[in-house]
Amino acid sequence: MKEDCPPSSHVPISDSKSILKSELLSLLKTYNCYHEGRSSQLRHREEEGALVIEGLLTISWGLKRPIRLQMQDDRERVHLSWTPGQSSCHLKEPPVQDGRVTAQEPSAQAGPQEESSRGRSESQRRRMRRPPSRRGPRAACVIQRRPRSRAPGEAQRIRRHRFSINGHFYNHKTSVFTPAYGSTTNVRVNSTMTTLQVLTLLLNKFRVENSPSEFALYIVHESGERTKLKDCEYPLISRILHGPCEKIARIFLMEADLGEEVPHDVAQYIKFEMPVLDSFVEKLKEEEEREISKLTVKFQALRLTMLQRLEQLVEAK
Repeated sequence: MKEDCPPSSHVPISDSKSILKSELLSLLKTYNCYHEGRSSQLRHREEEGALVIEGLLTISWGLKRPIRLQMQDDRERVHLSWTPGQSSCHLKEPPVQDGRVTAQEPSAQAGPQEESSRGRSESQRRRMRRPPSRRGPRAACVIQRRPRSRAPGEAQRIRRHRFSINGHFYNHKTSVFTPAYGSTTNVRVNSTMTTLQVLTLLLNKFRVENSPSEFALYIVHESGERTKLKDCEYPLISRILHGPCEKIARIFLMEADLGEEVPHDVAQYIKFEMPVLDSFVEKLKEEEEREISKLTVKFQALRLTMLQRLEQLVEAK
């Protein structure tokens, strides 16, 4: 790997590191062979001499705190209601009074069919309000755009609606959710997307209101070693470099302030039981005491030698 700016024969890993294109393509070939016949395979292409890899990136949830989800889509919904006797469809904005949508007044120039429909029951009029595609050519409709301010009953109905991520329902009253630890999701990315861009894409996919700066991506190894991906790194390339097997290394989404990096020297002791770790500590203490004794004896011998030499120099004068 190179530390300087990558030429065309290199692919950047971060803002200061790069890898040979041929070496990365070899790793990519191994990656695709492992995922042969599955949607996890990656594709690559050349864009102005630069190698671009794209495909699905698997990310595991490793959150300890709940995340906030948006209750509903911000887009306005368009509803069709049929009004007899009109010759065309109209896009109208219904007036809003105190958060309620008032009913549209009938047209003064309505035909006989409209006059006869006034005497019908409310249930009959509901059945008549069907999309214009199901009626004859003379049928018409009025397109009404639902305003952003909703009636209390409508807002309550929306609040009762339940959402889920990977089959796990979240608290629909507080709009917070904690994904199961270790559960996975996929996002389609390419090798030019940085860690921050991948985080933003993942949060937008599930309509998470939290800021991307609250989270971080970590490479977690089977041994327990944990390395944080920097904002300037490229998660898809990191995935290829760590191999295709999710059991050996996985990419986790964690809180930026709670996640900790675990070096390899520490990770090798994580999976041991406490009694075994205590025995390791005792052995290390015994080894430390032996080393201290050796150094003490060596120091005393050197000190005695220096004192004898000083005495010889004094006597020589």
